[in-house]
Amino acid sequence: MRIATLAGRTVLLTPTGAVDVHEAGRGRFGPDPSAVYSDWQAFVEWAASAALPAGRPFAPASLGAPVTEPGQVFAIGLNYRAHAAEGGLDLPVEPPVFTKFRTSITGPNGDLALPTATVDWEAELVVVIGRETRHVAAADAWDHVAGLTLGQDYSERTRQLVPPAPQFSLGKSFPGFSPIGPAVVTPDEFADPDDLEIGCAVNGEQVQKTRTSDLIFPIPVLIERLSAVLPLQPGDLIFTGTPSGVGVARNPQRFLTAGDEVLTWAEGIGELRQRCVPGTPYAPAP
Repeated sequence: MRIATLAGRTVLLTPTGAVDVHEAGRGRFGPDPSAVYSDWQAFVEWAASAALPAGRPFAPASLGAPVTEPGQVFAIGLNYRAHAAEGGLDLPVEPPVFTKFRTSITGPNGDLALPTATVDWEAELVVVIGRETRHVAAADAWDHVAGLTLGQDYSERTRQLVPPAPQFSLGKSFPGFSPIGPAVVTPDEFADPDDLEIGCAVNGEQVQKTRTSDLIFPIPVLIERLSAVLPLQPGDLIFTGTPSGVGVARNPQRFLTAGDEVLTWAEGIGELRQRCVPGTPYAPAP
């Protein structure tokens, strides 16, 4: 099952097009994209048994963020060995966790406004939680996942790394810095949801590519570690970390500039596309 947002409404993407969930369910589920995650089990049961109408044609570029109002957004740092190595850092013994504030979330296609000359790319697989999750063992974690989507953890490196105390969450939360989509894909759609190709290209040049089987802390372990501390709620997002190939670790360093086009992809999920444009200038306080 592929769940998306079209014109602000929840749709299922089928071989014939987009099916409006509110209309097909005769009002059982609201049109708001957050509605299905708050009643996930009922939604899955309905979708499995419903005789869906033929879908309507749609333009892929018109899709919005498939999750618009997550209660919590978790982001994991240093979760690929090669990414830790390119930064000259030891492998973590616990998942490093920060957040991306939800006002930075946007859809899979559109402009990315650059507030500075030090904005970087970070392709990431994103987990969407499907039911309340507290003290859940890794062996049971996939039962709590609604699906997987694709994300970019765009990062303004100057703000992120300002001394003496880095500001990861602020540096990664400018408007538009958290595009996700194009759809949330349920785990049953994948041969192995723990082993997907993910990558990123800038102006057609591949800058990142790996498989999620290389994660230091796989998705079930992330859910186990996070839920041991606090409850995860339906619709929450977990950005699982980026592979090697980020601009800040290159020699010389490379950052995004106006006119650049960023393509991000994940096997079985789809693509994100952003075109970089000038943004409102930002300068950290001295």
